[in-house]
Amino acid sequence: MLRFNDILDRLLAYNPHADVDLLRKAYVFSAKVHMGQVRLSGEPYLTHPLEVTGILTQMRLDLATLATGLLHDTVEDTLTTLEEIRENFGEEITQLVDGVTKISQISFRSSEEKQAENFRKMILAMVKDIRVILIKLADRLHNMRTLRYHKVEKQVDIAQETLDIYAPLANRLGIEWIKSELEDLAFKHLHPDLYSDLQRKIAKKEKERYRYIDEVKRTLAKKLYENKIEGEVTGRLKQIYSIYQKMRDQNIDFDQVHDITAFRVIVNSIKDCYDVLGIIHSIWKPIPGKFKDYIGLPKENLYQSLHTAVIGPYGERIEIQIRTHEMHRIAEEGIAAHWKYKEGKPLDEADDRRFTWLRQLLEWQKDLKDDQEFIESVKVDLFPHEVYVFTPKGEVKEFPVGATPVDFAYSIHSDIGNHCIGAKVNGKIVPLKYEFKSGDTVEILTSPNQRPSKDWLKFVKTSRAKAKIRQWFKAEEREKSIALGKEILDKEFKKYDLQQAKLLKTGELAKVAEAFSFLTPEDLIAAVGYGKITPNQIIGKILPPERLERKEEEEESRLKSLIHKITHKGPKDVLLIKGVDNIMVRYAGCCNPVPGDRVVGFITRGRGVTIHTMDCQNLMDEDPNRKVEVEWDSTKEYSYPVRIRILSDDKKGLLAEISSSIASHEANITNARVETTEDKKAIGLFEIQIRDLNHLRKVIKGLEKIKGIHRVERLRLESHAES
Repeated sequence: MLRFNDILDRLLAYNPHADVDLLRKAYVFSAKVHMGQVRLSGEPYLTHPLEVTGILTQMRLDLATLATGLLHDTVEDTLTTLEEIRENFGEEITQLVDGVTKISQISFRSSEEKQAENFRKMILAMVKDIRVILIKLADRLHNMRTLRYHKVEKQVDIAQETLDIYAPLANRLGIEWIKSELEDLAFKHLHPDLYSDLQRKIAKKEKERYRYIDEVKRTLAKKLYENKIEGEVTGRLKQIYSIYQKMRDQNIDFDQVHDITAFRVIVNSIKDCYDVLGIIHSIWKPIPGKFKDYIGLPKENLYQSLHTAVIGPYGERIEIQIRTHEMHRIAEEGIAAHWKYKEGKPLDEADDRRFTWLRQLLEWQKDLKDDQEFIESVKVDLFPHEVYVFTPKGEVKEFPVGATPVDFAYSIHSDIGNHCIGAKVNGKIVPLKYEFKSGDTVEILTSPNQRPSKDWLKFVKTSRAKAKIRQWFKAEEREKSIALGKEILDKEFKKYDLQQAKLLKTGELAKVAEAFSFLTPEDLIAAVGYGKITPNQIIGKILPPERLERKEEEEESRLKSLIHKITHKGPKDVLLIKGVDNIMVRYAGCCNPVPGDRVVGFITRGRGVTIHTMDCQNLMDEDPNRKVEVEWDSTKEYSYPVRIRILSDDKKGLLAEISSSIASHEANITNARVETTEDKKAIGLFEIQIRDLNHLRKVIKGLEKIKGIHRVERLRLESHAES
């Protein structure tokens, strides 16, 4: 059993200036609150936090982490509160204890590969201080060492969780020795018979294997000496789980696994690494495809080494790793290797650049200005663009940062998204705009009466949600267009004694749809509603030309009769209206047409013809049958009102210059209004009388020459076409 004094000795060995009083205080507090509690093994519960802290000293971690090791179960397994931890040990240790407690409360229910990876990512995303994970790994390692005291069913559950979640986490953080031990312990409890069988077979060959290891080591050491390279050569039997993986992946028996021994050469420099590689390949024949250069291309967890496999003595395959002492330290300790203790100095620039996935680590809290600076220095954000949340069934879903319940709802099913009215996050009602945090448990609330809102497009983050919302509105618009198309067609069909229902039944509309390259009659009808196809185009495909011509003559006669009934006033004599005369003419206020503009006439109900510019937006969706061709009569002159806006400096005398310029171009001002702005600018709105478009252009050109005027523009007022 590990004693507290053993922990102190280990700590002082790598950190002789540590505040042992803080650690002693944590030990006393833990002993007090765990008093009377025993583990399944029958030992006092305190043995567990002591063993966990002992593992943390093997990683050479800082004082706050060791104190947390002693306290990590106090909130979860005793009546102690986080507030008590905060009062006694401060904010930093409280945050660490809270982080470990939260991870311990998560239930990992799925061993499916993608879910397991999401769980791992979620843990890393939840934990902003990497030390929390290190403490949790130490906690899991000791629990695995004592797993035999649990019931078999519990052993299997914990072992599987360890293999799925915690061993890969240790690997991701580069802590090789913890990863290997967790894998072997998990394998031992998941497949006890297979584990025992492999252990027995390895033991049979153990003496023979170690003799072989010694021979290879001597050969390598001699060659290093001959080439004047300082280096350390080690050899070992591979871990049981590693051998099992090879048997499983290659579908072979134990006797067919020839490379159960692994060797490592540790040298002083990168140059020596490559020199040693050359020496090894000169002694033994390399196996093609088995060389890996993790020095030039480090692994994601920063692991670096050269890997090679060769045919060694007696024709046996052997694997050899070559690395520097620094690479070896990182390979064994991973992220923990970077809690350095160099008289309180921060990491140098090379370290900081190299470990870009971690923020700069500072070693001593006491050497910094405040606790918060130290806490920030050891925080990480490994997944800054992702969040991981739980479904009510315990599955983990991955979303981009900023994702909301609407994104979640559409990830389940489009119907759930379309009818989503809200959500419960961690049991509490939240708005649809709520942004997820890693670890949230999300439940979607729906209503059959709910429909998507275009506002949702402003805050959803996933492409699926955006696509499904747009798809819904597109479908809704299509339904409206079909209804409108049917109404328009019914109205026009009546003029020709045609029935839409009958045309659908006989297949006539289907033929017309095909002629216009539509798949279905509904597509054709929707196109009418959208304004892409006119009813006359469809009728032209159904009726013979002679009947259409006769009907057109009747319509033209009716239109002339209607127009001749309209009395006239105003400047119609400067317009030539095709096919009619003696009508009332009005000019649209929305576009203010003047001679020179391309224009079109629109027949209004009881108010004659309104003249619009050809590109007037208000005419785009109007009935094309009520439009008539018009053109200006160049032989007639008339004055037309036009509105212009002038943006200028706010300076004395400028208004007089504007008036003088307009008058000099033989135009008359009928109305004027000028406002000034806070930035000493003036906005002038003028209504002037001009003859035609060329006259207007000359007026504007003259105004633009005046010093202090920035912009002159013709105004077109927004309005609707009169009907």
